[in-house]
Amino acid sequence: MVKNTSFFKIVILTLILFAGYLPAYSQPQKVNQKYSAYLFAYFTGNQKNEEAIHFALSADGYHYRALNQDKPILNSAKISESGGVRDPHIVRGADGKTFYMVATDMVSDKGWDSNRAMVLLKSTDLVNWSSSVVNIQKRFKGNDSLMRVWAPQTIYDAAKGKYLIYWSMKHGLRGRDIIYYAYANAAFTDLEGEPKQLFFSPDKGSCIDGEIVNKDGLFYLFYKTEGANLGINIAISTKLTEGYKLQSVDVQQTKEPVEGSGVFKLNDGSGYILMYDVYASGRYQFTKSTDFKTFKVVDGEVSMNFHPRHGTVMPITTAEAQRLAAKWMSAEDVLLSATNPALKTINTKLDTAAKTLELAVRPGTSLKAFNPQFTTFPGIMVTPKTADLSKGPKIFTVTIKGKAPVKYKVSAVENHNPVLAGYYADPDILYAEKTGRFYLYPTSDGFTGWSGKYFKTFSSPDMVNWKDEGVIIDLPKDIKWAKRNAWAPCIVEKKINGAFKYFYYFTAAQKIGVAVADDPAGPFVDSGKPLIDAFPDGITGGQQIDPDVFSDPKTGKSYLYWGNGYMAGAELSDDMVSLKQGTTKVLKPGKDYREGTYVFYREGKYYFMWSEDDTRSPDYRVAYGVADSPLGEIIIPQNSIILKKDALKGIYGTGHNSVIQIPGTDEWYIVYHRFNYPKGITMGDAAGYNREVCIDRLYFNADGTIKQVIPTHTGIKPVSVKK
Repeated sequence: MVKNTSFFKIVILTLILFAGYLPAYSQPQKVNQKYSAYLFAYFTGNQKNEEAIHFALSADGYHYRALNQDKPILNSAKISESGGVRDPHIVRGADGKTFYMVATDMVSDKGWDSNRAMVLLKSTDLVNWSSSVVNIQKRFKGNDSLMRVWAPQTIYDAAKGKYLIYWSMKHGLRGRDIIYYAYANAAFTDLEGEPKQLFFSPDKGSCIDGEIVNKDGLFYLFYKTEGANLGINIAISTKLTEGYKLQSVDVQQTKEPVEGSGVFKLNDGSGYILMYDVYASGRYQFTKSTDFKTFKVVDGEVSMNFHPRHGTVMPITTAEAQRLAAKWMSAEDVLLSATNPALKTINTKLDTAAKTLELAVRPGTSLKAFNPQFTTFPGIMVTPKTADLSKGPKIFTVTIKGKAPVKYKVSAVENHNPVLAGYYADPDILYAEKTGRFYLYPTSDGFTGWSGKYFKTFSSPDMVNWKDEGVIIDLPKDIKWAKRNAWAPCIVEKKINGAFKYFYYFTAAQKIGVAVADDPAGPFVDSGKPLIDAFPDGITGGQQIDPDVFSDPKTGKSYLYWGNGYMAGAELSDDMVSLKQGTTKVLKPGKDYREGTYVFYREGKYYFMWSEDDTRSPDYRVAYGVADSPLGEIIIPQNSIILKKDALKGIYGTGHNSVIQIPGTDEWYIVYHRFNYPKGITMGDAAGYNREVCIDRLYFNADGTIKQVIPTHTGIKPVSVKK
């Protein structure tokens, strides 16, 4: 009997050690079956108030909702030495019920070489955390030249029965970042001994942001290089603390700079997610792999209601998800999580005081048995699932375990503004004779600081139902002379030698380029160099942005206009990719001119439109003037402001427009962007890069002056072109 008892103890101990040896995302499938959700730990930016730990939940590993209204779950000032924390890494302990989190102790405003410490945290419930700071320079001798301590992570070493912490450090101004390791003490409040070198980049560059994953008996070290082979590389070893050999370079699936790789195993056993922070664009990219050799981008399946920076994801149980939801999720969070593809989710309007929710739906959506598809987690229920919203609002009840049920009146409305589902701005519109369709060419918006790097186009038979035609120019891939700030394009259709050609003028890195295609949806081929990259004579301030192309129906000549802070115009050469020498002219539209010139012709007059104020301002607006020729003197009428905000409707920041005339008619429409509705007005300066595209009617008085445009949510009815 004693022998049998000892045998079972040995078996049980062996199983525990084996299971504990693997990180949570690498557990055997039999163990993984208990996990039903995911916890995402992250920080949000480089401002001190953004350098804090945030949590989000997901039921499937692809769709995430921020907890605590995307506010920090811990006070950085209380847990850190610097006042800020970044790069949180969370892992489940070997016992299955204790959690360990480590983070960089740093405030970036103090400089990238300012930190010397990391934060160690421990919890048994994911809600309450104890913490301690380990300052490497103070704790260990010989680190007087230490410059920085970055991105710590934790893994359990089953062979030693300890938690290993690894991170990158740089010594001296000319030093490079090297990945070190040390074991945590039993209380997870300190390091047991001197840091030891774990890995250095074989190309003698720096390596940071290490992530170790145990898979099939091998340790895979994902890391970012800072010298040659910029990107995420993988080194492999059979041992946790030594022997790593480079296997793969640049496994990230983008040419943009990245950092902060994180890997987790999907609960359904279908593979692993490698995610990383595409920090220059303010976005995350998710890729999927089964073998750590090939990685497929799955961004189209991913959604978040927050903007994470360098974080990690950990699978969690039903009970753990319930606990997190009960602590940090509200009924309002659940109601804002609707994922039905028919929804324009960024236009959902929630009124917490009146307890109402207005869902914005795409044109043609049936509301008779509508399922908003609210994202739910363990312990959360929304009833009913479907309701007839075609005749008015219905009551939906949100129940979160541990909280009182909350009732909301839910309605749905089909507004045609915005015309596109998503963040877009600076729209140019074209009716293509070749295809008999309308096309929109906007700035891809929603990127912090206008940092978008690609252009898309959308087509429509009627200006109401729009089809996404995809990316037509990707700056990092398609443009040699500029890789950033893809702004404010315009296009013209020309028939040359019996064939249609499309000349697409665009802003990149505050220069203006031109690309050419045989179809309005592309593919477009860049000319290879900027068309405009310097100030016109006499101008010393502003930017070379916001091109507008105009073909004069009287003469057949084409003109290009551009400028921010000034308005310039020039005649285009017959090749449409160069300016005619000596034709550039600085025009004078008025002292309030800012940007966004647009020119069109009607009944013998050339109408010039432009935007005033700043795109971040609620008072951004459209003004106009009239000239007798494409480069003539602009006469500004008394009532020159023809599009401005309507605060009663919650419409703000209306500007940067284009205009279209329905062929064969005197029917005109104005296409413009505005702040996102309803959130934009609450976003401060960020409203200026979270914009949406709208279309409304444009009318003229009998004397040719333009009537003030009434901006609407309802938008326009479908338009047809007689052929």
